[in-house]
Amino acid sequence: MTHNDADTQFAQLMVMHHQGAIEMAEVAIARASSPEVRALAERIRSAQGPEIELMTGWLDDWDEETSHDMDMDNMDMGGMDMDGMSQDEVMGELDDLDGAEFDRIFLERMVAHHRGAIEMSEQEKADGMNPDTMALAGTIIDAQTAEITEMQNLLAGL
Repeated sequence: MTHNDADTQFAQLMVMHHQGAIEMAEVAIARASSPEVRALAERIRSAQGPEIELMTGWLDDWDEETSHDMDMDNMDMGGMDMDGMSQDEVMGELDDLDGAEFDRIFLERMVAHHRGAIEMSEQEKADGMNPDTMALAGTIIDAQTAEITEMQNLLAGL
């Protein structure tokens, strides 16, 4: 199926972005004090794993590099940080926390992470041409917008 550079970059970057969300979610599944936060983290992991497989399949079909083969220095990394923090910085921050403070920081960072995914997906919808990638971008926008609302409600209850 036809694709352009925007479709390729969307798939490549979103695979890495989703991998970061799964990494954060796995820590929350193990360490969150709230059952609601753990349940949210489980849903994030369950939704994003299959999307990684789907996008990796597209990249393979298009004979494009997957994220582990890419030269990251030449890519626009818009949407990849969380309130100015890298994935490694967020993971280090989460490692130092527990209890309600862990839950709060996890939720705040995941809201920022989701906003980045929405930004990337909106860019794909504006610049992409592949109907499958554009449809996935719409799915990501809808799902992660709903999850942001859920996380903001959880934060209000902490």
